[in-house]
Amino acid sequence: MGLGHGHGHGHGHHTDPQQAVWWSFAVLMATAVFQAVVVVFSGSVALLADTVHNFADALTAVPLGIAFWLSRRAATVRFPYGYGRVEDLAGVLVVVLIAFSAVFAAVESVSRLVDPRPVSAVPAVAVAALVGFAGNEFVARWRIRVGRRIGSAALVADGLHARTDGYTSLAVLAAALGSWLGWWWVDPLVGLVVAVLIGIVLIDAGRQVFGRLLDAADPSVVGQASEVAGATPGVLAVEDVRLRWSGHGQLAELTVVVSPEISVAEAHRISHDVEHRLRHAVHRLQRAHVHAHPAGHG
Repeated sequence: MGLGHGHGHGHGHHTDPQQAVWWSFAVLMATAVFQAVVVVFSGSVALLADTVHNFADALTAVPLGIAFWLSRRAATVRFPYGYGRVEDLAGVLVVVLIAFSAVFAAVESVSRLVDPRPVSAVPAVAVAALVGFAGNEFVARWRIRVGRRIGSAALVADGLHARTDGYTSLAVLAAALGSWLGWWWVDPLVGLVVAVLIGIVLIDAGRQVFGRLLDAADPSVVGQASEVAGATPGVLAVEDVRLRWSGHGQLAELTVVVSPEISVAEAHRISHDVEHRLRHAVHRLQRAHVHAHPAGHG
């Protein structure tokens, strides 16, 4: 005897991610434009690296915004699981933009070390660094808070990215101080530090995003799902527990062993009970497919 049971569990957080993405875009773009103006007058390569990275971070709002919009579309016959994976693909674009900004910052900094140039308008560079920190920290807090609430790896990765941008903006203060003291090498050196910090964010963000694409699951959550299902009355054993993310929601598949003496209707009731308990116990579980298998039947 075999029985499958599935159920969708929707969450009404469509507005939050859209707001987080587009307000972040506005704040970071304004920050980057202000910094770009200062770069033109100062010639600071450290500020240039920070500015380019802020522009790249602002542009990540475009694929994320499109992904959140598409994820709201209903499932179809061709795409029976919906469009949640689009968000994971958007996360790949975020990683690519982070990588580009890291390489650009490194190349420009090395070039300035080889061909030194003076930095002017040092006070303006310091102000631009503080503006960069404030803008990025605002965006980081919003993206991380919303991303964790809705279970979006792409949005959390983008928030962590923005937070590191804030710290790199503060590093530009050191470049401004060095230029004020006449130490020309401090500015390109800070540019290299910025590139390294971006690279650290790249590794962490890439781990999260590509983990989702490869259906990586948290072993502790898998164990939790198995325990919850096993504690359901009528369940003799739990087998083949699988979890994976699709966008910012999780999908589950598992087999529960039941007594061969019960009716199909009773097996269905037990499966429904397991699914109901899982949806309330497992974070961001949107759908569960529970298969009831009679004990002793291979």
